Amino acid sequence: MTADQDTHSRGEARRASHTEPDLELVAVPRDESFKVWSHGYPYRTVRWHFHPEYEIHLITATTGKFFVGDHIGNFAPGNLVMVGSNLPHNWVSNVPGGQPVNERCLVLQFDAGFIARATEAFPEFRRIESLLDASRWGLLFTPDTGAAAEPIMREMLGAQGMRRIALLAALLELLTQSEPPVKLASAAYRADPDRYGETRINHVLSFIGKNLSQELRETELAELAGQSASAFSRYFRRHTGVPFVQYVNRLRINLACQLLMTDELSITDICYQVGFNNLSNFNRQFLLLKQMSPTRWRAYQQLNAASAAVSTEREAFPEVVG
Repeated sequence: MTADQDTHSRGEARRASHTEPDLELVAVPRDESFKVWSHGYPYRTVRWHFHPEYEIHLITATTGKFFVGDHIGNFAPGNLVMVGSNLPHNWVSNVPGGQPVNERCLVLQFDAGFIARATEAFPEFRRIESLLDASRWGLLFTPDTGAAAEPIMREMLGAQGMRRIALLAALLELLTQSEPPVKLASAAYRADPDRYGETRINHVLSFIGKNLSQELRETELAELAGQSASAFSRYFRRHTGVPFVQYVNRLRINLACQLLMTDELSITDICYQVGFNNLSNFNRQFLLLKQMSPTRWRAYQQLNAASAAVSTEREAFPEVVG
């Protein structure tokens, strides 16, 4: 790329990202250390956004433009990028006629706290510190590294227990041993989450997250955003991909699942603690999102825990239990 082309690309990136990025709330399950998932296209997170978590993003289908900080580039299947904490990013696919794609990418997200704890327990994790530091500008890996990463990340989608950790270690080892990645954002670029947080939608999402157990009215959130109720409804759905009530219910059910994994609270107590004002609505929303009742969900978790306990007991006293 010539100097003129690079200048043009930077200018195009600044124009493309003239609006402040939206905050994405990354919900890592309580019993897991990191989140790994896939999504298609279009999808609600396909927008100019940021989050405190590190992200490893692998394109598996479609071509298009990707934006990282002040960088704009072309992507194709095999495009593997690591994005640092709070660095804005987005991938926009070229899909003829807006035809939906079932799987566009594989995504891995983890926070700095997890890496700090892992490093304290396993000093070998210090080998990735330079990788994490460089990711503040975004890192583009070679197509060969992307091809090698795909089977690891794909297996991670269904992996459980220690296998997830082993796969994560394998992926991070791959990235540290690969050909040096290309830094994407310019050297002068700095992510500014404090400024992003001042934007209207991020203020609203932060308020929802902090007050999830309280009664949340869309009209009151509209006032907080300085909009009419109808304008706020359209604005909220455009930025989150779902209506206000559905968004809040999803967060509340996810929190309920975390609480159901212990026996400390009854289902009725959990219902009110996560912000529902009656048990029947809680049960209905839980069934809608999890395809089972809270009681059955807890029972399955207890079955899962019991199977682990029996397995441990068999190993310790095979002549008694076997």
